[in-house]
Amino acid sequence: MAQIIETAGAPLTAVDVDPVTLDIIENALRNARHEMDEVLFRTALSPGIREQHDEFPLIGDPQGRMVVGQFGLSIPSLLDGFDGTIEEGDVLLTSDPYSCDGAISHANDWLVVMPIYVDGRVVGWASMFGHMSDVGGKTACSMPTDARTIFEEGVVIPPFKLYSRGVLNEDALRIILNQVRQPDWNRADLNGLIAACRTASRRIQELCARFGTETYTSALEALLLRNHDAMKILLATLFEDGETLTFSDYICDDGVGFGPYKLTLSLTRTGEKVLLDFSGSDPQAQGPINYFINENLARMFFGIYLITVADPQILWNDGFYPLVDVHIPAKSFWKPEYPAALNARNHGIGRIFDLFGGLLGQRTPELLNAAGFSSSPHFMYSGHKTGTGEWFQLYSIGFGGIPGRPIGDGPDGHSLWPSFTNIPCEFLESYYPLRIERWETVADTGGAGLHRGGNGVDVAYRFLEPGTIAIHDDRWLTYPWGVNGGTPGARGRKWIERADGSVQTLPSKVHDVPVAPGDLLHFVTWGGGGWGDPLERDPALVALEVRRGLVSADGARRYGVACDGEGVVDEEATADLRASLRETRPEPAVFDMGPPLEEILANCEEETGLPAPRPPVRV
Repeated sequence: MAQIIETAGAPLTAVDVDPVTLDIIENALRNARHEMDEVLFRTALSPGIREQHDEFPLIGDPQGRMVVGQFGLSIPSLLDGFDGTIEEGDVLLTSDPYSCDGAISHANDWLVVMPIYVDGRVVGWASMFGHMSDVGGKTACSMPTDARTIFEEGVVIPPFKLYSRGVLNEDALRIILNQVRQPDWNRADLNGLIAACRTASRRIQELCARFGTETYTSALEALLLRNHDAMKILLATLFEDGETLTFSDYICDDGVGFGPYKLTLSLTRTGEKVLLDFSGSDPQAQGPINYFINENLARMFFGIYLITVADPQILWNDGFYPLVDVHIPAKSFWKPEYPAALNARNHGIGRIFDLFGGLLGQRTPELLNAAGFSSSPHFMYSGHKTGTGEWFQLYSIGFGGIPGRPIGDGPDGHSLWPSFTNIPCEFLESYYPLRIERWETVADTGGAGLHRGGNGVDVAYRFLEPGTIAIHDDRWLTYPWGVNGGTPGARGRKWIERADGSVQTLPSKVHDVPVAPGDLLHFVTWGGGGWGDPLERDPALVALEVRRGLVSADGARRYGVACDGEGVVDEEATADLRASLRETRPEPAVFDMGPPLEEILANCEEETGLPAPRPPVRV
């Protein structure tokens, strides 16, 4: 456990904070958190961080509890695993999930943590991690889909002092950067992470100077307590005392031929507390899809989902954590045993939101979202340019269909994370030897419903230089389920149209696939599930979407709408079609998961062009 060195004398005392001051401090913290983002975006070099914002800031209280941030990094877990002193001017760095109890989830994430001192006393913590486009290992971008141990995934940095009392450990940094393919990117991104944390430190010091340190720390306690009290009311309102809710979903495969992996989550409320139990999930995967989730991260995901759906005015922070107990079995998908591979944990990160949606919506179907947070698709392209031999590498995040929701349709081709954005086509074509020949939504891939699921996208990459590509995605086998009468979204697909005219179907998880100039990759993502009865959707809206290319004329019949390719509705035929569908269809279910799993596996190769995965085995 870390030993915090403080030179201050008497401990701080709690003081009352008036509502106006509390509001000012709360919004100042929000602004500081966003300023951390901007500092990093303006200094990073890798497009994954600079353009797509694959980074997560946090500002914590003196105990390391998150008060404001985008992602619960679990600073207490890092400090528990750090054997040494921490002093003013120190900056900790790690990329080892196993050394910080899963505060980060794979070796590509470089985590920076620094204490914030005022007058010789720790008044808080600033922390940030970002996804490094490459950290070494056996394949470019460091995400080998066939990895079975973390040793294949690049340099793994144990927690250490990158800066000790303000002095950089240049030798250690030199050794780390010697392991990666583009050290200038890693150095710039790392410096941006540190600069962002130092920016947060300055803002907190300014708040302490303005209001007094005791007022500032007391305000943090008030913000944490407010979140605790609000969550206590939500839990008591949404869940029956003593009742257990359970929901299961699947990761389609693990990259080495096994799957699907069943993921189960249960919730039981006892008094004012709830228990999140991950028992019943499959054992850890042989491939790299394991998601080593920290218990505090599980609490954080639960809080984000519940607060966002039920009461988005609440500022979510770590204050509610004492109300949520978490049980994660060892050697399971969620808590693999060292040195299990972890690089493809992005599918589990996506799927946990589908799990929470299915779990929490059982008691309140009106708040239930369909499935669609189904993965965080990755595409990578690397090689040496002809003639110059210059190395290029692209790591990028793709988007699928967002689920249909109680408040409306799911966005088409949108991000899982609210702050993520596309890398502009102009940027890709300017800096990489490729052309984007298509970037469009795929009609009918969103599940039908009163509120349509978002369509997936087809991004078509034309390669101009020889190189290799890698793909990380999921939902190619199982379906993003619909709810409250809505139907499932479509599955994702990937294929290459070779320059010689041949077509190669690709699995959803693959790396080191050679490409040649003229080859065209179609990267098609899954759609979101639909919400509500499709036959209740306004025919005029369906017709509008036919005209916009979001729904085909044939696809309009899923909504009981008869129209031509121009989007002109035949009202009489529509009334007859809807009456016929209502008479012949089964009673709409709360969950429509698609065909039974046995049927999906039996028809896998015929429907997808890929062999069915083998049942998972315990490692």
